[in-house]
Amino acid sequence: MTSSISAWIWSERFWLPENVSWADLVRPPPGVEYPRLEDMLYALPLSVGVLLLRLLFERLVAKPCAHILQIQTGVTRQAQPNAVLERLYQSKACPDTRQLEGLSKQLDWDERKIQRWFRVRRNQDRPSVQTKFCESMWRFTFYLVIFVYAISHLWVSPWMWDTRQCWYNYPFQPLSPGQYTYYIAELAFYLSLMLSQFTDIKRKDFIIMLVHHLATILLITFSYGNNMLRAGTLVMCVHDASDIFLEAAKLANYAKYQKLCDSMFVVFSISFFLTRLVIFPFWIVYSVLFESWEIIGPYRAWWLLNGLLLVLQTLHIIWFYLITRIAIKAIFKGKVTKDDRSDIESSSEEEVYSGSDKNPSQTPKLKDSSHTGVRNGEMHDH
Repeated sequence: MTSSISAWIWSERFWLPENVSWADLVRPPPGVEYPRLEDMLYALPLSVGVLLLRLLFERLVAKPCAHILQIQTGVTRQAQPNAVLERLYQSKACPDTRQLEGLSKQLDWDERKIQRWFRVRRNQDRPSVQTKFCESMWRFTFYLVIFVYAISHLWVSPWMWDTRQCWYNYPFQPLSPGQYTYYIAELAFYLSLMLSQFTDIKRKDFIIMLVHHLATILLITFSYGNNMLRAGTLVMCVHDASDIFLEAAKLANYAKYQKLCDSMFVVFSISFFLTRLVIFPFWIVYSVLFESWEIIGPYRAWWLLNGLLLVLQTLHIIWFYLITRIAIKAIFKGKVTKDDRSDIESSSEEEVYSGSDKNPSQTPKLKDSSHTGVRNGEMHDH
């Protein structure tokens, strides 16, 4: 039974082109090494190392930089202690209208006061600007380092300048140390992102990003095990390029350098458009879809890979539409507007009065929040 399932999962007719077997890849010529899927297991302990490296980086590098830029932790406003509201908050952070009415009668509080209590209580659990700065600085550093490493490797690779080289003699293409290092580093990083997502800044698209990280990990593993490393390195490099400017814009935003933030967001928007709506579809996807068909012909895994890449391109178009909306708002308002996925609920009067309710007619005047955000780089859509 187990052998039948294994044979079905690793079917050569699915994973490999015609007249190629796993045995052909297991026995490479002397001095040549082909990718082995079990090599990717090293990324599991390495992802733990990446998490530890991140903690050290944030403590020893990012936090001192935050202090230099005068980005303080800040004192979070504390909600008035209330056992009834706290008990409900632990199960439901945003009570509905019916629950608000019940609490109002039970506590003899105005519904508006209860809403303010829950708003303040939610903000208590949210990270400070300094925490977000440290997180973005870590991502910025990784994307910058890995992109420089990828470019230095790909610059001397013939398939960067002639994508048809990705498919000549496929799948019998040797694995270079640079390719292996690049793949393992990317996979370990995205494994660490998936794990740290449960402790990092919570955002509205938590489930979407979790699915995205899983899909990224599967794509990296799939392309490695199927020896599509040449096309895979191009895909990862193209996606890392724009993420550098996104994280740079966020860093400038947290440091309150608004002009620099706006400039970086413009650069990010341009780089996103060029890399993901021009280079990716007309250079990489074209090669995987048409040049590979011409040189090696289609097979079952080939259809799966192209389907995933086309879905990814659809996501690029959706994300660029959202980026364009932010850019248009920035043109009319003079600065990058607040991220739709903002993890901060801003209200200048988020106080819960310890005494009796104020007169309902004395509605506090809301100030314009000084917090602005750019669309988060969880758009790593490898």
